[in-house]
Amino acid sequence: MKKNKDNNSVKQVKKITYYGIMINLCLAALKLIVGYLGASQAVIADAIHSLSDMFTDFAVIFGVKFWSAPPDEKHPYGHRRIEALVTIAIGITLVSVAIGLGYKAISTIRDVHIKQVGWVAILGPLLSIIFKEILYRMTVRVGVRVKSTAVISNAWHHRSDALSSLPALVAVAASVINPDWAFVDHIGALIISIFILKVSWDILSPSLSELIDRGASIREQEAIKKLASGVTGVKEVHAIRTRKFSSSLHVDLHILVEPEISVRSGHEISEQVKKVLIDQGPEVLDVIVHLEPYK
Repeated sequence: MKKNKDNNSVKQVKKITYYGIMINLCLAALKLIVGYLGASQAVIADAIHSLSDMFTDFAVIFGVKFWSAPPDEKHPYGHRRIEALVTIAIGITLVSVAIGLGYKAISTIRDVHIKQVGWVAILGPLLSIIFKEILYRMTVRVGVRVKSTAVISNAWHHRSDALSSLPALVAVAASVINPDWAFVDHIGALIISIFILKVSWDILSPSLSELIDRGASIREQEAIKKLASGVTGVKEVHAIRTRKFSSSLHVDLHILVEPEISVRSGHEISEQVKKVLIDQGPEVLDVIVHLEPYK
């Protein structure tokens, strides 16, 4: 049953990501053409951002095959860390794109524009805003459904492309209305790069924390303790340790029970604690319960 569910999740991830590749390719080509014809650096920068989206789409397509693989002898906890690595690759790609676009905008801001920015350039960012926002909503829906941080991060990459097209749109309009405002096109490209940097950090931060074994939040730990304490036979709960695995948690905790009960009864209480936490806990994937006598 679980295997079928995992296979279905992989299919959903691949399907929405292939949609993303097709849309990114079309939009990047369109923005490069109209950006060149309309002499807009902001629109060309926006096109490069769309191309970077394709890289992250391929990273998700490649990575999902590995992070969805079941546990094996060498990887008893599964392969979910690969998802964090893919997410970090997406974030680093965005950082490099942002730095490149920002440097280009600043270094050429005083250049003389031989060719005036044309209205044709506005077509690229306008269509990008529409289609990439639709793609963001479709992708984030799949990411939430299959509980994948990499897919959700890729969805935000799509939205960053949609939102980064807004300054490109304004820059083109300002430059066309008044040729003396041509520098606004460079400012638009710079704003896009800053926005991409912000999105990059939002993507990188959770995955970097996961790789250094960040645990659950205080709120999640309190929920875990409350659920475990509510199991019949549990007198006390302490020494809760947690570890993030993608969007899920591995939990290790100690429960105190009456010292006179049998080993079988203690084991049944432990199994009930595990079941309750997995069924009702904050995205708990696995639980290790240590049994201690209550004094």
